[in-house]
Amino acid sequence: MTREHTRERKTDRNRFTVGRRQFVGAVATIGTAIGTSRLTSAATDTEFPPADTTVWGKPVTLGNGEAKPFTTVTPSGLPECYGLFLERAALEGLPSANELAKSGEDVYTDKYGPNGASAIIHHKWSLEFFLQFPETDTTPFTFLGLNWNPTGHPPDGVWTEPHFDVHFHMWPVETVDAISGPAAPTYDLPARYVPEGYTRDPVVDERVITDMGEHMVDPTVPEMNDGPFTNTLIWGASDPDGDGTAELTFVEPMLTRAYLRSHSDTDRREIAQPETYARAGRYPTAYVVHDVPARDAIAITIENFKQFHGDGDRSH
Repeated sequence: MTREHTRERKTDRNRFTVGRRQFVGAVATIGTAIGTSRLTSAATDTEFPPADTTVWGKPVTLGNGEAKPFTTVTPSGLPECYGLFLERAALEGLPSANELAKSGEDVYTDKYGPNGASAIIHHKWSLEFFLQFPETDTTPFTFLGLNWNPTGHPPDGVWTEPHFDVHFHMWPVETVDAISGPAAPTYDLPARYVPEGYTRDPVVDERVITDMGEHMVDPTVPEMNDGPFTNTLIWGASDPDGDGTAELTFVEPMLTRAYLRSHSDTDRREIAQPETYARAGRYPTAYVVHDVPARDAIAITIENFKQFHGDGDRSH
């Protein structure tokens, strides 16, 4: 079996289908939405995410703990945040690159399943999960792609620290699943779609990555200037419909294990925006790393959704 390009999906009695997409487990039913938002204050993160307005996905096994996706909505039903809830135990006991190489065929076999799949991505061994978000018509976000990279990935000396890639995707899972790489982009990406301050100038030539797409970076981040790599936001683009014009298709916090181990309080950062999006919709303007000490956990979220006009001539 070729792990990098495997498309095998094992049958699991806990898997369910949403449209054409299959995922592990069922999504919990949202409770009665009462009261006001509790997402904006660091002091209330012990209650994060709020139980009465949060929908949970099925947990997966990661290290010595669990990780699971969630969506929190406003009392009126609009999405307030999408997130990954990560038990601190999940930061320990994570597989090494050698373990992923040796155990991939009998343990880490299914990125849609509870243990994930081992794959060579960015030329390095990675443990990959595809996790569903509850669907909503008010944002383009569809699912979460989670990668544990025990030896990081290129470029060397920049992102080679052990870290997690947390991809908030905006295209159907089967479309992202078909993206192959690493490769150089061959399409046009209009400048109006490139987020402010971001560049397509290659930090590596092969910017289109399997199961992800093209990666764009803010060149002012510390690790691009001989500083440490701790917590960086990547914007992603691709041309899945093959018409020669790409658009923004994912936003991706990259966080080192060392940063998450030492993290406390709330780290809230802006998400740079493009001049316009290809499609109108509600897009996040902040990403946040929440310490949740009462649950011995961390939550990584995209938040503060605002309505943006789009070009109006593209859809998925």
